[in-house]
Amino acid sequence: METEIINIEKSGPDGSLSAKDLEALKHCGEIIKEGGLVAFPTETVYGLGGDALNPESSKKIYAAKGRPSDNPLIVHIAEWGDIKKIAADIPVEAKMLADTFWPGPLTMILKKADIVPMETTGGLDTVAVRYPSDIVAQELIKAAGGYVAAPSANISGRPSPTQAKYVIEDMDGRICAIIDGGEGEIGLESTIVDLTVNPPQVLRPGFITNEMLGSVLGTEVETDKAILDADSGLKPRAPGMKYRHYAPKGDLTIVEGESSEVVNKINELLAADRAAGFKTGVMACDENEKLYDADVVMLTGPKGDQKAAAHRLYTILRSFDDEDVVRIYSESFAKDGFGAAIMNRLLKAAGHKLIKC
Repeated sequence: METEIINIEKSGPDGSLSAKDLEALKHCGEIIKEGGLVAFPTETVYGLGGDALNPESSKKIYAAKGRPSDNPLIVHIAEWGDIKKIAADIPVEAKMLADTFWPGPLTMILKKADIVPMETTGGLDTVAVRYPSDIVAQELIKAAGGYVAAPSANISGRPSPTQAKYVIEDMDGRICAIIDGGEGEIGLESTIVDLTVNPPQVLRPGFITNEMLGSVLGTEVETDKAILDADSGLKPRAPGMKYRHYAPKGDLTIVEGESSEVVNKINELLAADRAAGFKTGVMACDENEKLYDADVVMLTGPKGDQKAAAHRLYTILRSFDDEDVVRIYSESFAKDGFGAAIMNRLLKAAGHKLIKC
């Protein structure tokens, strides 16, 4: 299969699209309507889009990614009213959260309507719904009929792509088209909150934190304990969270503790790896750049800047692959606020290999 690469620029002063770009997105929308797959940018990461109401399209998404078929797909919409067609029960909490966080990086789990095929929901009777804020995503969704199923546009298990070049690396020849709309603003996938349970529960942490959700809902919002502690013995409620994700090709280990102890421990490990002939890499905050004796040091941004770290995370993991790094060590991040999402992704990328100093 030959994959079209379509470049889209937000050319207007307000980030609007040109008539030429809108026409290109209409073309991509027709591809999706006809059962094809199109990768597209969002404010989080690039998505791999197909017709959410067509079971054959969902099957193609699983095949293109090599994704387990029990891992539900998120249905993307571009109008609040469109949720009424795909959700059988819309609680007041959904409208409260939508009024505050949509369009944006929040996915809500609701009871599904019969029109949504089981192939899209991974065999579950619930549907995950998101309304992205990226204008390219919105226009594509509208052009495709309003309901686009889209996981991240990468081979299953690999770091999610925040740039089109990484989508091309994974998906060229597998799908019909890739829309290059620039780099994702946030860099991590959306928060997933389950509104079919009381109180609501976060099944995947993201930019929209538990505290932000709780302030709107007027209740404490907890995270599924199974995704916070790999040794809990609990089964994650979100099927996809049981699989390894986001992993670079090299072996990744996270080192946690006081800053000076973390630096010393990582340098000790680097020395052993160098003696064994391995190419080494470290992921560190800007302030610690000169403290590591590694072949490659990738910077996450100023210490404590969670937004910068999240924005860079997947690009850094992909860059280690570009450099053929075999042993990778990462400083840990605070687990509060947005940091919980960063640590969730890092731990899964490392296969939960964590050294505590």
